Amino acid sequence: MTNTFQPIDAAQVPRFAGPATFMRLPAVTSAEGLDIALVGIPWDGGTTNRAGARHGPREIRSQSSLMRRVHHVSGTEPFSLARVADVGDVSVNPINLLDGLKRIEEGIAAIVGAGAMPLIAGGDHLTTLPSLRAVARKRPVGMIHFDAHSDTNDKYFGDNPYTHGTPFRRAIEEGLLDGKRVVQIGIRGSIYDPGEHDWARAQGIRIIYMEECVRRGVEDVMAEAKAIAGSGPTYVTFDIDCIDPSMAPGTGTPELGGFTTREAQAMLRLLDGVNIVGADVVEVAPPFDLGNLTSLAGATMMFELLCVMARLVSERRGNAS
Repeated sequence: MTNTFQPIDAAQVPRFAGPATFMRLPAVTSAEGLDIALVGIPWDGGTTNRAGARHGPREIRSQSSLMRRVHHVSGTEPFSLARVADVGDVSVNPINLLDGLKRIEEGIAAIVGAGAMPLIAGGDHLTTLPSLRAVARKRPVGMIHFDAHSDTNDKYFGDNPYTHGTPFRRAIEEGLLDGKRVVQIGIRGSIYDPGEHDWARAQGIRIIYMEECVRRGVEDVMAEAKAIAGSGPTYVTFDIDCIDPSMAPGTGTPELGGFTTREAQAMLRLLDGVNIVGADVVEVAPPFDLGNLTSLAGATMMFELLCVMARLVSERRGNAS
């Protein structure tokens, strides 16, 4: 297909010049006519400790200038397979949590309503809840979730149900996720209570701890993850803290013993065949970063997801013709 939305060529315009957009793509004001909309959610109103993920989208945009046109392993040219552009940031409210959630949902719903798949740069992990509210309005979806934390806790600081540690409990309660089609990969670290993950398991969620990932290897784990997601609509959420903090230090809740960036790339490449309806990379917190390592990791994971999603677009277009 002929696509007018192409990234600026770094051989013609240096990466440090011009406006910062995701992958150096054109900035547009609407997702109309797009297959995949790259969008930022600069909001961390659910953060309970180290805030800073609100700055994630801007720095991920900057580091995404290092992405080129072709994936070196698969040969995928995502910008030729799909119409992709940067639609900017959704409207946020940094001082009112509930209004912030509403604004995010409306922003992502506009993308979905235009017929595009959102590929999102967060933001803390609570931003995934309103994104799911937009993507799963018509039916519950499955989810492949890369993270150090299950994020299925109930309430924090008394009766507050909305933090970056609670989005997937709320999502199941609201009927947005089918718990039996949810898999969480890379979970690790100390927990608040011995039964902290009991509720998640009772909903059918498959939790694959980091130690199991190491023992089995990423290919085997991803084969199971894809089997759990099945052929139904599936959301992919990638918390950057699934990567070891030696490689991604700029995040709100770092946990030792995580994936390498190479392992993370390999897992995302194995998402081919999943019926993805939206995806995000969250919890990049630039104030805690070193040498832009984490922002670069975030941009790279977005590119890996983009390639998988672009191939899916191409496949769907071929099946429809």
